[in-house]
Amino acid sequence: MTSAQTGVTPAPAPERREVSSGLKITALATGFVMATLDVTVVNVAGATIQENLQTTLTQLTWIVDGYVLTFASLLMLAGGLANRIGAKRIYLWGMGVFFVASLACALAPNPETLIAARLVQGAGAALFMPSSLSLLVFSFPEKRQRTKMLGLWSAIVATSSGLGPTIGGLMVSAFGWESIFLLNLPIGVLGMYMTYRYVAPVETRATRLAVPGHITWILLLAAISYALIEGPQLGWAAGPVTAAYAVTVVAAATLVIRERRAANLVMPWLLFRHSGFAGANIVGFLFNFALFGSTFMLGLYLQHARGASPFEAGLELLPMTIFFPVANIVYSRISARFSNGMLLTTFLLLAGVASLTMVTISSGTPYWVLAVAVGAANIGAGIISPGMTAALVDAAGPEHANVAGSVLNANRQIGSLVGIAVMGVILNSITDWNHGAALCFLAVAIAYLLGGLGAWRLIAYPERRLASATAA
Repeated sequence: MTSAQTGVTPAPAPERREVSSGLKITALATGFVMATLDVTVVNVAGATIQENLQTTLTQLTWIVDGYVLTFASLLMLAGGLANRIGAKRIYLWGMGVFFVASLACALAPNPETLIAARLVQGAGAALFMPSSLSLLVFSFPEKRQRTKMLGLWSAIVATSSGLGPTIGGLMVSAFGWESIFLLNLPIGVLGMYMTYRYVAPVETRATRLAVPGHITWILLLAAISYALIEGPQLGWAAGPVTAAYAVTVVAAATLVIRERRAANLVMPWLLFRHSGFAGANIVGFLFNFALFGSTFMLGLYLQHARGASPFEAGLELLPMTIFFPVANIVYSRISARFSNGMLLTTFLLLAGVASLTMVTISSGTPYWVLAVAVGAANIGAGIISPGMTAALVDAAGPEHANVAGSVLNANRQIGSLVGIAVMGVILNSITDWNHGAALCFLAVAIAYLLGGLGAWRLIAYPERRLASATAA
């Protein structure tokens, strides 16, 4: 009998909406999972790639940082394209490019080909990363639900980050370094299907792309990267490195002049007038500098200085990274009780102090001491990542979600780019791995502590003043 015949109206199925939300979150997290896995997994595979492809430490740095370079330099342009063409379409395009580039990485016969494929991979990641955040924000417009979804989204990504080194070590040991790139293929297919099937498109907006400005921005980052990565090998005063310095200065000056005069800007400078937006971006740069710089260094240190195999290094990194998803879940529970600014300040300072304890690392330092120190720092990392994203979204508002996500991700990837390059400079300059690791930990600690001070001054302090004014 029908409901009209019985006179009873059937109750709606509440679980349908919950399943729909879970499918959306899973679809939008797959891009981040692939992008994050490719950093953490490559770090464990680095020593094997060096051995099998006969790469130098400089070439290995390019393999890691080449991906981050195109990623960082194209993010702002990708945000504009998402506004103009549609976030869902750009997200799918980016995942398609990433899929093809991952296959090319797995088939690379030499370091040069692998570096080129990694550059293309970074371009694909640049397309889908800002669109992912934009689609998430518009899929969950209510602030409380959005904050919860951001926490779950970050937890999915953080779980892949935490398990990435172990999975990578196992795959490299069992199937070779090529397998870490083949891992992206099934994830990419799943993500593209689920996004096409379950995620609604976001309305497009007429946006003029600042193409000359973006080209200048790309030249600026490429020149900085070249100088930092090639400097230790060629010499800091070598002709090509000196030319890179010159290009950096000219590109920076050109960009500043253009941004002061142009109507369509590369960077939304007006948003930086909001202290929360500026603070989230400063934290993003310093956080990624420290986190990805230290991860790059640790993957090499455990294998070169302590004789671990790729699988053993992955297992040894697990206690240091497993806190990512745990802390992300904790964030989703405590974010309603504590402000983002206070959480960021507290856990950045915790990460800084924990990293500072490792500046005396030596061959006699027990493994458990290293694991506890880095693990404590990474407890903070699991809170910091969703906290900075939530602070940014609150400051920018849903109407600026595309460009805000692009700016934050660009700053974070530039932080990764510089952090990995600086670790490479230190390790290239010092022959003793323990002394090199100690200096790397010092640089990491300084970055975390500066991030904590920035979070307090630009996010936490204004939040307290606003709360006091509201109460009054």
